[in-house]
Amino acid sequence: MQAVSPTSTGVAHLARPGRPAVVARTLTELRGPTRGVVELPVRLMWCADRAFDLADPDQLLWLYENVLRETARLDDLRQLVNGRTLRRVWKRLNLPRGVRLAWESRHQSLRSA
Repeated sequence: MQAVSPTSTGVAHLARPGRPAVVARTLTELRGPTRGVVELPVRLMWCADRAFDLADPDQLLWLYENVLRETARLDDLRQLVNGRTLRRVWKRLNLPRGVRLAWESRHQSLRSA
């Protein structure tokens, strides 16, 4: 499966100027961890402290916000984000407007989550 791109949707939602948001085709393909400590790669977070304890609700939100905003790779989404967890925390995530619109355009269930 591939990420949704501006050419496949006809609409480019930007994560930041000049870069389209990367969106998984299905939430079920997102099989990231649901417990433990996750360390983000430098390409997703540039500071020295890149480890997140998923048992801490604030750290979980911060991890998801960083991955959804910064990734340019579908594999990052698949490995770091869990679809059920994403649905559960969606409304509490602080995301750029383009990222939120891209995900809600593809996944209607997130709008009502």
